[in-house]
Amino acid sequence: MYQWSSSLPNADWFAFLVADFFKWRPSEPFDLIFDYTFFCALDPSMRLAWAETVSRLLKPDGELITLIYLISDQEGGPPYNNTVADYQKVLEPLGFKAVCMEDNELAIKPRKGVEKLGRWKRCGRPQSSL
Repeated sequence: MYQWSSSLPNADWFAFLVADFFKWRPSEPFDLIFDYTFFCALDPSMRLAWAETVSRLLKPDGELITLIYLISDQEGGPPYNNTVADYQKVLEPLGFKAVCMEDNELAIKPRKGVEKLGRWKRCGRPQSSL
């Protein structure tokens, strides 16, 4: 993957790395995190740890963009059942608020109507400490 991506015209603006999301410590926090269905791939018991890690990795004024794959009839997983409320449950206590939640108009045909794009910003101090 590195050889392919390093030849792209905008290769100076991104990098791929392999690391444990929950343990990785970047040199500085991010302005933006884009979660592309990672949340639904995690066992539901890991969702609070996901939110805490996202909060730690973002700058105080950073944004979180989530591609939410709405699933309600899945037995087991991954992917695991999830709703917008599941995101709210773990993000809101950490000071995040959904400022935009809309259907993903660019979803592939089989997932049309079951994906939402969420834009989250921190709005005040977290209710719990990390």
